[in-house]
Amino acid sequence: MPRRLRPTAPTAPDALLVGDPGRALLLAQELLEQPKMSNHARGLWGYHGSTPAGRALTIQATGIGGPSAAMVLGDLAELGVKRAVRVGTCVSFGGDCKAGNLLVVGEAIAAGGSGAAVGIEAGEAVRPDRELSDRLLSELDEVRTASTIVSVDTDPADAPPQPGAAAADMQTAPLLAKARSLGVKVAAVLIVSECVGAEALEKEVLENLERRVGRAASAILSS
Repeated sequence: MPRRLRPTAPTAPDALLVGDPGRALLLAQELLEQPKMSNHARGLWGYHGSTPAGRALTIQATGIGGPSAAMVLGDLAELGVKRAVRVGTCVSFGGDCKAGNLLVVGEAIAAGGSGAAVGIEAGEAVRPDRELSDRLLSELDEVRTASTIVSVDTDPADAPPQPGAAAADMQTAPLLAKARSLGVKVAAVLIVSECVGAEALEKEVLENLERRVGRAASAILSS
């Protein structure tokens, strides 16, 4: 039995991973037919159901930060998850990357000490599954190329800009490193929820983008 998750419903081989439990609920309502809550232990809400295409899908909250996400992925792998897409948010460093943009992650640079626990050193770049990432790029017409992001252990809004990185988040690099060690195929798509020094997206705008990205992620896992 996994250490953190206590599933009360089946776990699908494919999963969407989100940090926020509220986002897990929103996407379950958007993507699944008759979703059932599959986990509420530790406040890590999870849902199981079938997509309109008839594909079983798990939607699981991972909590805040890379260590939590990596541990939850470990539990999901034990329960049979083989592929997953992280649907998350990030903070842009500015430039051409603006609030509301979508980023398909091409590589995530570890910029916090938590990465060492999953076998990556500070400054090391970790790459997602290429096939899933390419499918995300094809599904999201407005995203032309994959992006480099940096994963930190503190508030991404306080992260110093890193050359070549478009944005900062708190999960992707440790999550991808854990996926590599487990043999689970994982890709990541992030919504730029705010830019450094600027106002964050309004809740309604962010939720609409979450639905858009969730539908894209679900579609590539159903193909």
